[in-house]
Amino acid sequence: MFYTLSVIGGRWKVGILASLLDNDELRYSEIKGRLHNITERMLIKQLKELQDEGLIIRKDYKEVPPRVHYSISDKGRSLQDVLITLRYWGKKYRNE
Repeated sequence: MFYTLSVIGGRWKVGILASLLDNDELRYSEIKGRLHNITERMLIKQLKELQDEGLIIRKDYKEVPPRVHYSISDKGRSLQDVLITLRYWGKKYRNE
């Protein structure tokens, strides 16, 4: 449990993973648009950490202007049931 929380813990990682689970690929700006109030620096940091853990895949198209897409890896997709359970728990107890 502690390892899982160290990998997906924090304010933004679950939101990033959930966004990528709902979409095949997202550009940086699309992820940022789904996460209100996240700073550029924090989003870059969180994406890098998720990539280092093997939960997301970053594809750089080496174009000008730069084009980068993010997608969820198989390892990241394996967290889908955990994330759904977290969503249901939050909905159930949010207004208590």
